[in-house]
Amino acid sequence: MAETPLVELNDISIAFGGVQAVDHVSVDLYPGEVVGLLGHNGAGKSTLIKCLSGAYRMDSGEIRINGEPAEINNPRDARAYNIETIYQTLALADNLDAASNLFLGRELTTMTGLVDDGAMESETRKVMGRLNPYFQKFSSPVSALSGGQRQSVAIARAVYFNARILIMDEPTAALGPQETRMVADLIQELKKQNLGIFLIDHDVHQVKELCDRAAVMKNGKLVGVVKVDDVTTDDLLGMIIAGKTPEGVAA
Repeated sequence: MAETPLVELNDISIAFGGVQAVDHVSVDLYPGEVVGLLGHNGAGKSTLIKCLSGAYRMDSGEIRINGEPAEINNPRDARAYNIETIYQTLALADNLDAASNLFLGRELTTMTGLVDDGAMESETRKVMGRLNPYFQKFSSPVSALSGGQRQSVAIARAVYFNARILIMDEPTAALGPQETRMVADLIQELKKQNLGIFLIDHDVHQVKELCDRAAVMKNGKLVGVVKVDDVTTDDLLGMIIAGKTPEGVAA
């Protein structure tokens, strides 16, 4: 790829109490690409990506956004670089509807300073129409929505507030097949809109289906980054278990 990466994580190291959780790892992400982060529990993939979300601070290394050095010390810094995180446990207010959740803490107001519910619903319908045209429950509390619909609300919120880089932390882990398909369709739509996505997952089949490349980690180290079309699910499992890239596959 000739274009500049959206994100470059260069030689990142993070330690906790003398334990090297991430050991000199480098991964990049391009516009319109999904990079899957794979590895067993404790492999370091979540710790690595939390230095991009601002949840953790790296001990050494460099983050570059759009080719320029970036300093990310907290989630507010990450948001300033148009980075949003979609967690498995969504930060939604269950008693509020989709529009109220989309604008939570950033409500639209009228000239007199009152919350403008009509304007917020109109904007929510516009952004949701681009992401999930089948979403119809705009007035229902999100507690009444399915898992995929709840993900739609969280993603719509990120996109509306200009996210260009999404971190998705096992977004389909608790979903059934139909809801998983809904999230997969959302990811494809985000790619069309040229967002870049880091997808943290344990499911090699999901990564094969949804990602362009897979970055596999083991014991805090990067095993390799491979194009998913160049490997099988067994190859990916072998990288996770054995900690080495398959023969004949360029890392």
